[in-house]
Amino acid sequence: MTDQRPPDPDSITRHIVHAYPGVDVVSALNATFFSLDPEKHWPNFATIVTTDEHDEGSPSQLSRPGVFRLNIGVSGETFERLVGADTDPDLAALDRILPHPVYARQHWISILNPTQATFDTVVVPLLDEAHARVAAQHERRAAQG
Repeated sequence: MTDQRPPDPDSITRHIVHAYPGVDVVSALNATFFSLDPEKHWPNFATIVTTDEHDEGSPSQLSRPGVFRLNIGVSGETFERLVGADTDPDLAALDRILPHPVYARQHWISILNPTQATFDTVVVPLLDEAHARVAAQHERRAAQG
C-alpha cells in the first residue's frame, strides 16, 4: 500500500485482492471473508469484521466509531512467537497483534486499526503467510482430485 492514510477495511480488501490474484472475497454479516475457493468460500486466510456480533460479548469493542478488526490465520509457530505468551491481552487495543478473541485456539491472530507502518511491516508478511498456507492446502486438495 502506498497511501499514507491509515488502512481501512476497503483499502485492506483492495490490497488483498491485488496481492493475491484469484482470491475469493465474500461480504456477509458485517464481515469480509478471504479464501481461495469460489464455491465453498472456505477455508479463509483472513477476515475483516466491523461489529462484535461474531464474538462472545464485545472483547474488541468494535462499536467504537471507525474501529475494525483484521483477523489472520497463521501457523502455530507464528502464533506462539507473536502472542503465545500474552496471557491477558487487551483485546480492544488498537494497532497491536492480539490473539483472536474467539479463534485463538485455531492460531488466528487479530489487529484492530493497524497504522500504515504496522500494516506494511507486520501485517503484510502475516497475510503472505496466511495466504501461502491456504494456497498450499488448496493445491494439495486439488491434486488429490
